[in-house]
Amino acid sequence: MVVLAALVHLPTRLLAVLSIVVIAAHNFLDPVRAEKFGSAAWLWDIVHQQAVFRFHSISFLTAYPLVPWVAVMAAGYCFGPVFLWEPARRQRLLVRLGLCLSLAFVVLRALNIYGDPFRWSAQHSTLFTVLSFLNCSKYPPSLLFLLMTLGPALVAMAWLDRKQLSAANPVIVFGRVPFFFFAVHLALIHVLAILLGLIRYGKTSFLLLPAPSMGSMRNLFPPDYGYSLWVVYAVWIAVIVMLYPLCRWFAGLKQRRRDWWLSYL
Repeated sequence: MVVLAALVHLPTRLLAVLSIVVIAAHNFLDPVRAEKFGSAAWLWDIVHQQAVFRFHSISFLTAYPLVPWVAVMAAGYCFGPVFLWEPARRQRLLVRLGLCLSLAFVVLRALNIYGDPFRWSAQHSTLFTVLSFLNCSKYPPSLLFLLMTLGPALVAMAWLDRKQLSAANPVIVFGRVPFFFFAVHLALIHVLAILLGLIRYGKTSFLLLPAPSMGSMRNLFPPDYGYSLWVVYAVWIAVIVMLYPLCRWFAGLKQRRRDWWLSYL
C-alpha cells in the first residue's frame, strides 16, 4: 500500500503496462534463492520469497512478498475507472477478460513449462491429478495462481453486477469492510487456535510461533500437530458466522460517519 501510494503518480497506462509485465514475468525469478545473497538474504525474502528471518532475537515472517503483490494492487488501481463505465459495457469486458484469463491458465498449466515454481504431475487417481493441476503457489502468487483466481473472480463480478443485493447480504457486508475483516479475523483465528491447542495438547506455547509450513522448526511442535480438513472448514465457517454481525455493524458505522481514520479500515 505504501509503494502504491507512490506509484499512483505515474501515468495510468504506463503503470498498467508495468504491472502486467511484473505479474507475467516475475516467475523467471523463481530459481533465485535468498541464500545466494548471504547476509542480505532477508531483503530477498521481503521481495520475492516467503520465509522467516531473524533480526537479533526477533523473528519476522514475510507472509506477502512485495513482488508481485505490488503489481497486483497497481493493476487493480488501473482497472478502477472501468467501474465508472455504463453497466452493459463494463459487464462485457469483465466476462471477456475473465474468460481469457481462465483459458490462459488452463493452456499455460497444461504446457507445464512456466508460470509456477511447482509442476503438476499425474497422480494415482483423476481427482488427485486435478488437484495437482490446480495446486499453484500463492506465496508469492505465481502467474498461474493469479490467472486461476482473478479470471473466475472477474466473471463472478460481472454476474453479481447484474444483481440487486440487499445491504444484509454477506457479499455486500464483507465487501464493504474487507480490511477490517482481514485484521479482525486473524486475531480471532489465533485465539481459536490457542483454545483448540489447549484442549488437544494441553499447552499452547508453540502457537506463538509460525506453523512449520511457514518456516518454524518441526521439532518445536507436537508430533501429531494439525487438524483434519473437516475441522479446518468448520473453524472457517464458524469465523465467518461470528464476524458477520461485527462487520455489518462496522459497515453501518462507516456509512454514518466520515472520520478520517475510517477510510483506512
